[in-house]
Amino acid sequence: MRLSTPILPDGRPLGGSGGFMLEIKNLHATVAGKEILKGVDLTIKDGEIHAIMGTNGAGKSTLSNVIVGNPIYEVTEGSITFNGMNLLEMKTEERANAGIFMSFQTPIEIPGVSMTNFMRAAVNARRQAQGKEPLKSTDFLKIMREKRKLVEIDQKLMNRSVNEGFSGGEKKRNEIFQMAMLEPTFCILDETDSGLDVDALRIVAEGFNKLRTEETSAMVITHYQRLLDYIKPDVVHVLIDGKIVKTGGPDLAIKIENEGFDWIKAEL
Repeated sequence: MRLSTPILPDGRPLGGSGGFMLEIKNLHATVAGKEILKGVDLTIKDGEIHAIMGTNGAGKSTLSNVIVGNPIYEVTEGSITFNGMNLLEMKTEERANAGIFMSFQTPIEIPGVSMTNFMRAAVNARRQAQGKEPLKSTDFLKIMREKRKLVEIDQKLMNRSVNEGFSGGEKKRNEIFQMAMLEPTFCILDETDSGLDVDALRIVAEGFNKLRTEETSAMVITHYQRLLDYIKPDVVHVLIDGKIVKTGGPDLAIKIENEGFDWIKAEL
């Protein structure tokens, strides 16, 4: 199945400049029979970065996994629309090929598969879904060199198996490198700051910021303000007990950093 973004009469893609990229309405989801999301409503426009904050077990990672189509999560109610498409009717690989990317909190290792071969397969799979010809080796390697510089990732890592023997910081930089290669429309950073020192965090965040455009959007999941010092959100949401209970601007993240979540819980 080849995917294409719906086109408006003036030639712009649906969800183009000024449009809604992601719309989530009354989303309920369970894992292993336990309800985690209990009615999430969220709208993200083109070019916006939304931060999702909340305590452990609030449902932040569940939300990201539902969006990308992790099969262990079951949606029991609600809808997700991505650039005019019903996301819940799409397979995981179809969502990726449509432009959704998630940077994992704990990137997995894939022994026996080199980074170069892995990325070439992933890039060409997305190109095929878009009806494009696969990249020639010389063109692919040229693009890979350019993107690798964005996140200051060592060329030597390209010959290793995916994430095998990588340090924590290298794994996170590798996630942003993959994002640069795939050029997704919507990115989810799921606690990318976890385990990173200040220098690694800066490199990862700067790499992400270089990839931002007016047509791309992102959802940044984090416990802490420090990541948001580098990746400036347009909107900050607080997720508690499976629902978004508070929404504000960047100042909301600063207040949470200083005062925690208890004051929000007290308002509920």
